[in-house]
Amino acid sequence: MIIENVAFPAGRHCETTTLGALLRHEGVDLSEPMLFGLGEGLGFVYWDAKSMDFPFLGGRTKPTTITRTVADRLGLTLHVQETASPRRAWQHVAAALTAGRPVGLQLDSYHLDYFTTKVHFGGHFVAMYGYDDTHAHLIDTAQQGGAVTTTLTSLEQARNERGPMTARNLSYTIASPTGRPDLGDAVRTAIRNNAHAFLNPPIANLGHRGIDKAARQVARWLDRSDDPSRDLPLAAALMERGGTGGALFRNMYRDFLAECATIVVDDDVRLGHQRYAEIAPLWTEVSHHITAAGETGEQHHLTRASAILTELAARERHAMQVLAGIHTD
Repeated sequence: MIIENVAFPAGRHCETTTLGALLRHEGVDLSEPMLFGLGEGLGFVYWDAKSMDFPFLGGRTKPTTITRTVADRLGLTLHVQETASPRRAWQHVAAALTAGRPVGLQLDSYHLDYFTTKVHFGGHFVAMYGYDDTHAHLIDTAQQGGAVTTTLTSLEQARNERGPMTARNLSYTIASPTGRPDLGDAVRTAIRNNAHAFLNPPIANLGHRGIDKAARQVARWLDRSDDPSRDLPLAAALMERGGTGGALFRNMYRDFLAECATIVVDDDVRLGHQRYAEIAPLWTEVSHHITAAGETGEQHHLTRASAILTELAARERHAMQVLAGIHTD
């Protein structure tokens, strides 16, 4: 059972790659930055729970939020199913594929055969477009191989895993609207909403407040880690290469704003794009300093990373004030 012509070439982030593959099959062809921005995906979280070996810096909203928001923005029909039963979970997928619709899945990438780095991450997404007697046929990011396969057994384990960020065998399908929504209105709303959410975080480890918190905490990371040579380069790699598209999703949001500037005539959009074009390289610089601190054990790299993060908190706050329509000097 294989659905033909399901693809999203060169996808960098798992949820937008999955969304792009499902939408292309429905005849809706949007770029990955556009999907990320329409989904109001940009964010920040400093996450350091007691159960974690080391803190995590995240640059986007919670899993499935982008998909649900894009569906709302574009008037798509999104059908989401969850179940504690692996048998019923398979029935949901098989029924959709038989009906000719590829299926989005949220799962734990640890169990997927083609992942060479075995780390539990329950917020991974793939698009499934078929199966045979032994294997599932999936679309993943370009980094993971694009069109890939994994055994049906490993897929069941990945979908049924429990832990941080996991879902209960979550699957979903998308149907396009009968009419094409106005993309200009959609991007204006998405930009404004994302900016307001970033500027008004409910807790101190999110949004611009979270970046300020990270600036204070990162300076202590050599003491926070039992193995700095392992933990710090890994944290930096997740910021730069862990499906973010570079610079903790800021490259992707910069490109979204550049595309928006060709769709709507708005000085705030153009200025916001300019600001994020300046912001994105600073995140890459932070990741380089964190890596160097782990490799050398030298504190001055974290001191510099902390200073840049303090600057980034202010820069992103000002950029989002522009995009929210709040003009500052």
